[in-house]
Formats: sequence, structure tokens, C-alpha cells
Amino acid sequence: MLDDERSVDDKREYSAPRDPEGVVQSANETQVDFESQAYRELIERSLLNKGNNVRLKRAIEKARKGEPTNIAYIGGSITQGAGAIPIHLQSYAYRSYEQFKNRYAPSDGSSINLIKAGVGGTPSELGIIRYDRDVLRDGRVQPDILIIEFAVNDADDETKGNCYESLVIKALAADNKPAVILLFSVFENDWNLQDRLAPIGWHYDLPMVSMKDALVEQFQKTSAEGNVITKKQYFHDIYHPTNLGHRIMADALSHLFNVTDHSALDQVEQWDDRTPLIGNDFVNVKLLDRKNIEPIARIEVGAFQHTDTELQMAEMHDHDYGTPLFPHNWMYIREDTQERNRFTLHLNCKRLILIFKDSSSDEFGTANIRVDDEHIKQADPHQVNWTHCHAMLLINENEASEHKIEIEMAEGYEDKRFTILGFGYVD
Repeated sequence: MLDDERSVDDKREYSAPRDPEGVVQSANETQVDFESQAYRELIERSLLNKGNNVRLKRAIEKARKGEPTNIAYIGGSITQGAGAIPIHLQSYAYRSYEQFKNRYAPSDGSSINLIKAGVGGTPSELGIIRYDRDVLRDGRVQPDILIIEFAVNDADDETKGNCYESLVIKALAADNKPAVILLFSVFENDWNLQDRLAPIGWHYDLPMVSMKDALVEQFQKTSAEGNVITKKQYFHDIYHPTNLGHRIMADALSHLFNVTDHSALDQVEQWDDRTPLIGNDFVNVKLLDRKNIEPIARIEVGAFQHTDTELQMAEMHDHDYGTPLFPHNWMYIREDTQERNRFTLHLNCKRLILIFKDSSSDEFGTANIRVDDEHIKQADPHQVNWTHCHAMLLINENEASEHKIEIEMAEGYEDKRFTILGFGYVD
């Protein structure tokens, strides 16, 4: 049953969830009437697709019984909490986790566990490599609910949605059958990649929540015409929401949970017999770094023998501190005694993604990349120009074979530094 098919009584049951005790509202939040019909309609517009509800209803019932329930979020800087103050308590991820816990968990809610894996500036091309480590925690944790938020990060995804769909399929295929929700954020210029990514959600009949659908049309209206929130109230900058914006995102997810909870149980889904819409080539991608290189691959580190400790940081889960990303790396520093400066990787694979460090520091410079003795690309750490994890596709073939990957400083940059954070590979 779609949202617009719910009864009037069902619609009256929705109200904006209360803030958790101790969380301070921003001045902008006090200017919005969260109990108004206009706000209710804004939140209802966010529900792009209720989707097959079997998995989500199962997760809600599990939470109600007091059983351990994991709610996970993976995405970019908005999922990390950028624009929210304090970032670990006011992000949409933390606030929607709190709302879910307060609504469905018995007692103190300690049975509900938050897994927040948002990393600024990262697309699904990198997200799918991070998934095992940052969400599944190398097999120690399985999410019961997974929210995927890459709609404003995937413009530079070289796979044009293949990594995104691969992540969706990877999550859906887990033995514990988690509910997978697609969340579409929006920039201040009204842009996102919903047109590319929502068809994947329709294809697998997934729940989808769209901030673009909720907000953009009403941004153009006056208060008399139906404006509820202005762009100045919603956006902290041209990319990220304010505390109010994060609250609205959390309310939109809570609305999906409420609609699902009050809907009749759908028939059992049959997603796994569907041909991928864009592709599933990266479902089995794995992280390769200094920690696990043996016995997977053979390397000659050359002058890339150092470890970079000045890394991108992200506030994971409910932490108020940053965790360094990809600490098991290889950093190039020129040494006059080093005869061979080149990093060489020998690996049997059919797909390979390089992860390298972007930096604003003048100490870093451009590297050349060769695959099987052919120069294919240059990696410029100043392309983005802030400390950031950059994914670059090097190999994309249908059959696995032995490859030699060589990375060395480009001419004129021999005295600069370069950090290989790791690789994502499909064997």
C-alpha cells in the first residue's frame, strides 16, 4: 500500500518526533512549526517509494522485542554529519537512530546499535570498498537496516552507478536479509543524482526517501504560498544541512518507519532473480592495504616504504572524535639512497580501484600509473585539494588475469610526496 493510499486515521498518527533530552535546538529550528499541516505534508512528500516492507517490518519487530538491532548508515559528508553542531549528536543519522530507538525499543533502548559510516567527499566507488570494514566491521556486525546516501557524491563515480548498484546488491544478499533504504540528499542548487540512482530503487522495490522531492518545490514559494523552510534555514553552506536540515532528514526517515509500521505486510520479495539494471561488477570488491597484502599480492615498495599519519578523519558511529581513514598505507618520500623509487604491485584480478590521498599541501605531487607496462593515468593529489580519500579505476575487465601495476612520481615531482591509501580489487 503506497503512502497516498493510507487512511486519514493513519495520517493523523504521524507527528514530528521529540528531540532527545539534552539536544539543543538551533534558532532556525524554533522558526518552523513542526506540528503544522504544512510540515506534515513536506515530510510526506519525502517518501518517494514505500517499497517492499518485509525486511523493514521484520527489523522493527525485532527492535520491539528488545533484541539487538543494528541500524547502519553509509554515505558522504552529510551522513558524517557535516553542518551539524555538535556533529555526533545532531547529524541526521544520529537523530533518526534516536527516533527509531525511542519509538520502537523497549526500556532504555540499549538494544539498538548505531553504525554510522559517513565519510566526506567519498562516492559509492569508495563506499563499496569501505562497506566490509566500516559497516560490517570485517564480518563482526550485520546491519538490520542500512541507509545508503550517495546521491550528491556520485557525480565523479567512474562506474556511472555500477558501484552504487553493486553496494545495494551486496547489502541485500547478506544472510540476515537487512532492510536497504535509499536516501537522496540535495544541494542548495537543487541538484542531486536521483534520476540516475532512483531507478535502481524502483528495480528492486526498495524504500526511498528524497529530500529533493520534499524541499525543492516549496523553496520557490513564499510563506503565504506554502513555504515551510527557506534555503537559508535548511543549508549550512551550499552542500550541507544545518541542524534544522539534519532534523528534517531524520524526520523523513522516521516517517518511512512509521508508514511501514502501520502498513499491511507485503508479499515476500523476490529481488535476487532480477537482472542488474546498471551492473553488479563490484559486489565482491575487497580492500587491499599494507595490513593484508600477504598472501593476496606481491609488492615491491621502492620508496613508498613510509606510512602517512596525516589522514582524512571522520566521526564514525556516535563518536565525537575523528577516526583516521586508511591508516595501513604506503607513502613515497624521496631518499637519495633508494635505487628503485617505483611501487610495483603484482595481483591477479579483473577489477582494480586505486585509493590515494588528496592533499592541499605543496609537499605532495603527481604520480604516473602504469598497468602491464602501459601508462594509463596520472593521479594528481591537488585535483580536489584537501585531505581526502580519492578513488580511481585502473582495471575493469570481465576475466581475472595477472597484472602488474606500477606507481611512480611524474617528471618534476620526484621531490614531492604521494600516498597510496590502498586498493579495492575483484578477483
